Amino acid sequence: MPNPTRAFLLGPLLKGVSRSFYLTLRVLPAGMRDPIGLAYLLARAADTIADTSLISPEQRLALLLSLRDQVNGVSHDDALFQRMAAEVAGQQIQSDEKVLLESLGPALGVLSQLSDSDRRAVREIVSTLTEGMEFDLRTFPDERSGQIAALGEYDELDRYTYLVAGCVGEFWTTMTYAHMPGTLKERPDTMSARGVRFGKALQMTNVLRDCGKDLRIGRCYLPQTMLTRHGLSAQDLLLPANSLRARPLLVELLRKTLDHFRAALDYTLAIPAWSVRLRLACLWPILIGLDTLLLLVDNDAWLDPQKVSKVRRNQVYQIIASSLLLVPSNARVRNAIERRIMQIEARF
Repeated sequence: MPNPTRAFLLGPLLKGVSRSFYLTLRVLPAGMRDPIGLAYLLARAADTIADTSLISPEQRLALLLSLRDQVNGVSHDDALFQRMAAEVAGQQIQSDEKVLLESLGPALGVLSQLSDSDRRAVREIVSTLTEGMEFDLRTFPDERSGQIAALGEYDELDRYTYLVAGCVGEFWTTMTYAHMPGTLKERPDTMSARGVRFGKALQMTNVLRDCGKDLRIGRCYLPQTMLTRHGLSAQDLLLPANSLRARPLLVELLRKTLDHFRAALDYTLAIPAWSVRLRLACLWPILIGLDTLLLLVDNDAWLDPQKVSKVRRNQVYQIIASSLLLVPSNARVRNAIERRIMQIEARF
């Protein structure tokens, strides 16, 4: 008999809070949808807690760590969900976000219904993602303080991109081997490493695209050592007029990001052409990410939060439509991705 709670969580609610990711999820093979969808919901709830600036970072951190314990079965604090409803859910403007926070109890119930291996994988990915959120809360000042802090070294940025996205590539790979045995011909460790770089490519794209916005809540993900080498400070980046002055730094980070995208291409091409759904689920974020970088590299005001380089919805639909012609052919997939990479590099 169908479970109506599970159907609601992984259907209408997931669609309401996941936007474009829901399109990717729907194209996945059936066995992968529930664990990946549930992991997304739990991570999204944690992210909502971490980003609710109307409560103090200390309160958010306490709630985040409590939720992590609940997901891992370490504690069973029934009062936690009441506290979240009182402290966090009531602050949400988006009704879907509010419903999500109020549905955490049922979501944990669905988690308990997964197979042992899927439940373990979901717990691991949610724990790692919340470690990234914890890093944000411990590293950067309160958004309302007017202060700004930068990461120290590039290794910190690289570690951060693993915690918030690279680990998703690992999880995705684990789910593929578990639910589609025999599909991936490469060794699991090879695919896992490529999956990590795939996630890092997407997160680096987000970091560069959202730099102007993040700076205004006190977060500079661009490392201080790189800023110093280019004669810049985090405060300098607050001035949109410094976009051209900071362009050499942007180009340096774009080069690193494109190297990650090349690993994402290798990951996608390791999926057999007959596994159309799995290929599409990888192809879409790569094409959207690279088109975002094309906009960014042409944006002379990339530090201006009012001029964010964002692919429009109609462009996303065009990418989805055109990908149906690309996906069966390794040569077409490679050409579409490498052509975009060369277009970006030609602007350096």
